[in-house]
Amino acid sequence: MLRLLVLALLLSLSSSFFVPSAPFALPSSSLSASVKLVNSAGKSCNVAEGSKMSAACSKLGIKPKYSCKKGDCGSCTVSVGGSRVKACVGKVPAAPRLKSVAEKGLMVK
Repeated sequence: MLRLLVLALLLSLSSSFFVPSAPFALPSSSLSASVKLVNSAGKSCNVAEGSKMSAACSKLGIKPKYSCKKGDCGSCTVSVGGSRVKACVGKVPAAPRLKSVAEKGLMVK
């Protein structure tokens, strides 16, 4: 009899202790970012971070040579913030963070 009472008590308590928590999600607006790109002629445009590099190039008026359009040949490679990106398959990277002179390891007077 005591065992049944303890079992009933545990079952009634367990339902309140094991309630699933609400799922955690960030609002989508906090994850979107805009990157300002500037071509060599000084023309600039704002594009979303992670968007297609080919679309960003066309907004800037840059026309890379496309041969394979799969990223194999590398003929469409463009320079973005000092790194090379294949425009046909690449994505717009995050805005580069400029390093200070001290962070580059140079002496500051």
